[in-house]
Amino acid sequence: MTRASTVFINSTHLPTDPCALRAPQLFFKIFSKNYYRPSYGARSSYMHVTIVAASLQPQFSKSASLFCSTQPSKEVLEIWRNADAVCFDVDSTVCLHEGIDELADFCGAGKAVSEWTNKAMSGSVPFEDALAARLSLFCPSLSQLHDFLDKRPPRLSPGIAELINKLKASNTDVYLISGGFRQMIEPVALKLGIPPDDIFANRLLFGSAGEFIGFDTTEFTSRSGGKAVAVQHIRKVHGHKSLIMIGDGATDLEARSQGGADLFICYGGVLLREAVAAKSDWVILSFDDLSTALD
Repeated sequence: MTRASTVFINSTHLPTDPCALRAPQLFFKIFSKNYYRPSYGARSSYMHVTIVAASLQPQFSKSASLFCSTQPSKEVLEIWRNADAVCFDVDSTVCLHEGIDELADFCGAGKAVSEWTNKAMSGSVPFEDALAARLSLFCPSLSQLHDFLDKRPPRLSPGIAELINKLKASNTDVYLISGGFRQMIEPVALKLGIPPDDIFANRLLFGSAGEFIGFDTTEFTSRSGGKAVAVQHIRKVHGHKSLIMIGDGATDLEARSQGGADLFICYGGVLLREAVAAKSDWVILSFDDLSTALD
């Protein structure tokens, strides 16, 4: 391929959510470095790359586009390199999937639940309402959850393990903050060497017979704005002077608030949400960019 301005791809790789754009990392490797760089500061100058799905071109003519520039600002890089702590979203960031969507699919309600997930991540519906609505569609039992965890182990995003190892080697504290469920995130944390106490997530609740009875509404991330509260809590308890939030959704962006994260880095390697990216301090499509920036 000699031109990077327009690329035709299989339409099954694109979402039906007009607010989001799937951007698999392997896809972008077909571009020459002369045409693009897979990271950009959302407040910098842009070059335009268009992705077109042949059978969906009219629907995606506006939203299926990427804006790329070469580097984040010097100020952003300085904060990144000197952060005391980094908080990662899990679904579609640390992992290649949305955990609740995967569990729902396993239980036979994947499509209906994924539509609610898109609403929650775009910020169009209060998170607590979307969470309750999604769970009510399939009410997973404890045995189903255990079966799911056994048959569908977590899939990590490329480069995330190396990045976290690099952060820990430089004495940067790492936390996982998720609107997903602790029971599904603990195996991820185990893979990455992150202690259970450094996970902030929701918890599924079950009755004595293993039946689903709800979720713990006392968790920070069970409601809209919860990730911001979790970040503020982490900062207050541990005394971090500089803290960064990395994620893909509107709930992650909320963490950049007074007393919360100093920077929000939007990760678009799995799902790039343009409305979120436009308000971020730095957008990356590969965790390798963050690892390289630490050198």
